Amino acid sequence: MDKIKLEIIGMSYSQSQSGAYALILGEVDGKRRLPIIIGGFEAQAIAIELEKMQPSRPLTHDLFKSFADNFNITIKEVVINKFIEGVFHAELLCLNEKAEYRIDARTSDAVALALRFHCPIYTNEKIMSAAGIVVEEPREMAEEIKTKTKKSSKSAYENLTMEELKDLLKKSVDNEEYEKASKIRDEIKRKEKEL
Repeated sequence: MDKIKLEIIGMSYSQSQSGAYALILGEVDGKRRLPIIIGGFEAQAIAIELEKMQPSRPLTHDLFKSFADNFNITIKEVVINKFIEGVFHAELLCLNEKAEYRIDARTSDAVALALRFHCPIYTNEKIMSAAGIVVEEPREMAEEIKTKTKKSSKSAYENLTMEELKDLLKKSVDNEEYEKASKIRDEIKRKEKEL
């Protein structure tokens, strides 16, 4: 069966389930999207890696990566291979010096690990046909809308100095307030661009 390569398009708070998030995976060079509802912890683990943030202590997925590295195990790819009763299933294709293993995983955990192992994420046509949605607007237009939205929304941190922002960022990460830290980091990046 032909594999369809996916990329992470974004993540947002789920309107349908309290405390959950929607992870949006998109078909590379295509218009179809795969929306996957995930828990808050998994959303945090994905966001931290996407944002290249360093938590004060390793999260579960970071621990798994360290463990695998120490035993020369790598993940070659993640495959979202089933869609049963509205639930996505995934597997990890793992390698060591001797063999190849396929390990069942929750899709959210598989994506968090794919980011840490820098490996591709795939699905198949059957799943894309059953659960995918088509987005008609071109990627450039979506990026332009995203950019305009970011520019028009004022940051709660825009009046702070760079030093204050960096101190606040460190405190937020130390306190494991990653969503807040992400917003502070965005403000730091915005101010750096202005310099």
